[in-house]
Amino acid sequence: MPIQAKNNAPSKLDVACSGISELESHLGFWVRYVSNHVSSRFQGSVEACGVSVSEWVALRQLFKTGACPPSELIETLGMTKGAVSKIVTRLQAKGLVERAAIGNDSRAQQVLLTKAGRKLVPTLASLADRNDEIFFGHLHPGKRDELMVILKKIVRLHQFQQVPVE
Repeated sequence: MPIQAKNNAPSKLDVACSGISELESHLGFWVRYVSNHVSSRFQGSVEACGVSVSEWVALRQLFKTGACPPSELIETLGMTKGAVSKIVTRLQAKGLVERAAIGNDSRAQQVLLTKAGRKLVPTLASLADRNDEIFFGHLHPGKRDELMVILKKIVRLHQFQQVPVE
């Protein structure tokens, strides 16, 4: 009979002999472990500037594309219509974006950055750069590039569409 710990949990010997892999032997565990820490620190940084990570992602996309209809944000960010609508509404309340009619059809709208939104994006981008430097700056540039290539290959292979925002 296997030796049991006092709380009836299997002993380390039981687990080692059972053929069950250790949690720490999984690459996914380490990817998630690092990702959680990278994301948590970045979340704290952008929240100190008054926005969430999902709002930052939308702001950055609008900075890149300029004014666009919400449907473009939905497609680009891989979010639902409701999620994008909530993000745009929050950003509008913060004075960082505005909605404007496209042409004469008031139902057709586009979303665009306000002056305050355009001013905030470079600040948030520098926080993202700094966060990357804190976590990955110790890596040789070639190794950083290699890691990026590997991660992008996994994204393509699995056809991930939704941009990570939380």
